[in-house]
Amino acid sequence: MTLKDIPVAGTGKVTKIHGSDKLKRRIMDMGITKGTDIYVRKVAPLGDPMEVTVRGFELSLRKDEAVNIDVEPV
Repeated sequence: MTLKDIPVAGTGKVTKIHGSDKLKRRIMDMGITKGTDIYVRKVAPLGDPMEVTVRGFELSLRKDEAVNIDVEPV
């Protein structure tokens, strides 16, 4: 399951990050690392971007970034 599949008000724990080295580094620099809990706060009306809470702060992620983050539902 990817972060894109988590419904609004759902939480997931990061299990793996896919993609190019540049994309992985960008995602990890935002604080999204293996074992981190991510809460999906809301999704824009057209579905992109999505707002998530990670480590106590809010981030906006595009769906094409979210599909590279594998999560397990919590």
